[in-house]
Amino acid sequence: MDAAPGPLHPQARETLLAALDAGWADPRRLHREARLASGLLNQARAVIAADLGVTPESLTFHLGGGAAGVAAAMDGVAWPRRRTGRRVVASAVEHSSILIPGRYAAAQSGESEDFAEVPVDRLGRVDMAAFAAAVGVPGTAVAALQHANGEVGTIQPVAPALDVCRATGVPLVVDASASVGRVAAPPAYDVLVADAAAVAGPPLGIVVVAPGTAFRRSGPPREAEFGRADAPVWVPLALAAAEAWQQASAARAADAREAFALTERLRAAASAIPDVDVVGDPVDRLPHIVTFSALFADGESLVTELDRRGLALASGSACTASTLEPSHVLTAMGVLTHGNVRATLPWDPVATDRAEGVERLIAELPVVIADVRAHLGAGEL
Repeated sequence: MDAAPGPLHPQARETLLAALDAGWADPRRLHREARLASGLLNQARAVIAADLGVTPESLTFHLGGGAAGVAAAMDGVAWPRRRTGRRVVASAVEHSSILIPGRYAAAQSGESEDFAEVPVDRLGRVDMAAFAAAVGVPGTAVAALQHANGEVGTIQPVAPALDVCRATGVPLVVDASASVGRVAAPPAYDVLVADAAAVAGPPLGIVVVAPGTAFRRSGPPREAEFGRADAPVWVPLALAAAEAWQQASAARAADAREAFALTERLRAAASAIPDVDVVGDPVDRLPHIVTFSALFADGESLVTELDRRGLALASGSACTASTLEPSHVLTAMGVLTHGNVRATLPWDPVATDRAEGVERLIAELPVVIADVRAHLGAGEL
């Protein structure tokens, strides 16, 4: 993750408003309005499933965005394997929706080995030898690996990780909340998690369970979404998500090329500033994310000064910024965590001036960094 909610795609907004009249009913009921809502929900499911190359029955919607989808996915694959063990393996740069519950469960059990955090290199890519060793430990119930990191953009080796998991019989949950929709989904997985917010849709989690994967939620049987979701999806949200997804599918390749070129310019400009490190893989990365860290500067101050100039960026971890703690992603990578700034380019349809915004950021960045350093007493570097 992080597929942070932003402005809706204009056509997704229109669909949402129209659906308030056509799809308001509970699709589980039997009256005419409910049957209409049920048909619209099936249509929304089919649109996204077709783009992902899966059957509609394998795809479910989850209120609460990607984090809710991740929670459902981890629970759904772990419960059928409870007799095998309760150990969870995940990379050290996973979203907090995996790391925090994993650490908590290990603390509650008193067994630190119940949750294994696999290290990453300085680009943020998981150590595959360590991942394979961790997955091979007896009692491992489930493994998790993100498709790409929502903070630094580095794409993970999902295919080799899946091979390792298949060899040991451990299911792999792939969190693609920050990537799928903006780029193509990985071709294979046991469970895939996405988020419509990534494509300028509403924050709606999407979970795909691959054929042959044992999946059942813990606790009493659920009614919603084939028994896989905690609550029924609101049909207007699903329709808006499907509309945004359909629009993104048509423009994905062209948008990615343009975004990659823009972020290349931004990476080069940031790298040219003294004592600024651009992090993440420079090539094998998401096209729309750039993160850099400025020595002798404070990330929150940088973001505040840029905001005063009409440039909206973020600082800190993409999923734990509210804690005001250093980014766990940058910490795991062993790179500078202070003075961190993250730029995420929105889809062109919701920000038609994004190229102009990147040029403004390139022009303002050296001045803002120098001003913040001077204010903090760093002086001339």
